[in-house]
Amino acid sequence: MSMNENRAVIEPNRSWTMEPDSRRQIVHWYDFICPFCYVSQDRDDFLIAQERDVVDLPFRAHPDIPPEGVQVGPRHGPTFRSVEAQARAAGLALNWPSRLPNSGMALGAAEWVRRNHPAVSRAFSKALFEAHFVLGEDLGDRATILRKAIQFGLNVAALYTVLEDGSALGWVRESEAMAHTHGVRGTPTWLYRGRLLTGARPIEEFSRFLQDAETP
Repeated sequence: MSMNENRAVIEPNRSWTMEPDSRRQIVHWYDFICPFCYVSQDRDDFLIAQERDVVDLPFRAHPDIPPEGVQVGPRHGPTFRSVEAQARAAGLALNWPSRLPNSGMALGAAEWVRRNHPAVSRAFSKALFEAHFVLGEDLGDRATILRKAIQFGLNVAALYTVLEDGSALGWVRESEAMAHTHGVRGTPTWLYRGRLLTGARPIEEFSRFLQDAETP
């Protein structure tokens, strides 16, 4: 990254005017602490294989979680068993974390990567999902985020700056505001041509989603 590129990355009030208006563009809102997002990671792969342009955007499923996170107990019941079954079907390990972090920092970091290093954006997000749902690492700890950035050879100083000055969290809030204008209330949610698909849905429902959205 050149010096000029670095200045552009860390500018505090960098504008963002992206809107979901492309006829091929699908916007996907997600959260790293959402188990339904975790088990639905391959849905983007399916949509991309259908020659759609998928844009992954941050949305805090639980913005009320305090900065220090909250402790949670064992997961029981049909909903959690369903998530566990979907994880097995997708070949994903799943170790329910004993603590839920505030995901704003991790989402902001991922948004910075999406904007500035798109070639590694999906891999970086996958690593953060794994950190939470497999390794038990704290996504509310800046050290965890920066450690992942180092693993991908990213500009850690630039990332630290946007996390520290509030720019990264500002992007998350912008994304959430846009989501709310389109009726999004939870994660994961996909928006295509004015239609929403929410939740960990089977792949076949995504085929119908595309067909319905494209039917005049």
